[in-house]
Amino acid sequence: MSRLPAALLLAGAVVLGASLLSAGAFAQSENEVYDRIEELHGNAEAFDRPLRQLVRAMRSDDAESIAGLTEYPLTVKANGETYDVENAEDFVENFDDLVTPETRRAVGRQQYQDLFVSSDGVMLANGAVWMGAVCEDNACGDSHWAIIAINN
Repeated sequence: MSRLPAALLLAGAVVLGASLLSAGAFAQSENEVYDRIEELHGNAEAFDRPLRQLVRAMRSDDAESIAGLTEYPLTVKANGETYDVENAEDFVENFDDLVTPETRRAVGRQQYQDLFVSSDGVMLANGAVWMGAVCEDNACGDSHWAIIAINN
């Protein structure tokens, strides 16, 4: 086989693979996401409410609600800078600089089955926002879900 047809075959395979990924050929179910959260973090049942609150708040640019769903101090990467946000008041005062309109739209459209779950937490909007189960004490007997990072 000459090099040209082999290169065309390889290019076709790459295009086909990319189209399958973008078409959701490897989509996961809501149950698979739930099970993965439970496996890696526990407390999967408690994740639903803060996720829905965050999606709603991002849709309506509700800085106060988003600030209330956040664990502080929070590291935010935005506009090529890294910001250390110490508290909810600081977050609300600087909301427009900390959370871009693109991030708000992307999180506002987040679907449960499209979440990515790793040992670091749950990724929304292709990494724009991360939520994690935050331990209440050193023993981590109790936890709550919160925003743990924002990467615009």
